[in-house]
Amino acid sequence: QVQLVESGGGLVQPGGSLKLSCAASGSIVNIYNMEWYRQAPGQQRELVAVISNGGRTNYADSVKGRVTMSRDNAKNTAYLQMNSLKPEDTAVYYCRVIVRTTTSGPTYSYWGQGTQVTVSS
Repeated sequence: QVQLVESGGGLVQPGGSLKLSCAASGSIVNIYNMEWYRQAPGQQRELVAVISNGGRTNYADSVKGRVTMSRDNAKNTAYLQMNSLKPEDTAVYYCRVIVRTTTSGPTYSYWGQGTQVTVSS
């Protein structure tokens, strides 16, 4: 089993910054993609950013230039630095990881519990 713990959410004023963390633990052999999604009330969950195990990143157009995703492979942790936050960034942010739990077994997808980000004055 793999557990994900997200942290770093909170209330911030427009134009402010937050840094989210997603720490994975458990029976992990390899972590492949690490991803951040968000879901605003009444809306579908959307992909915000993804980082490969090699460090290659991709971002949603809505956050490009304002968000930076990184990872620390030694700590099995992904980060999402969010700057110039806007009210429309308000959502629950979820982390998802693709992992292999045995050397030759399949990969599995795990989700975190989510962390609330509220951007409001």
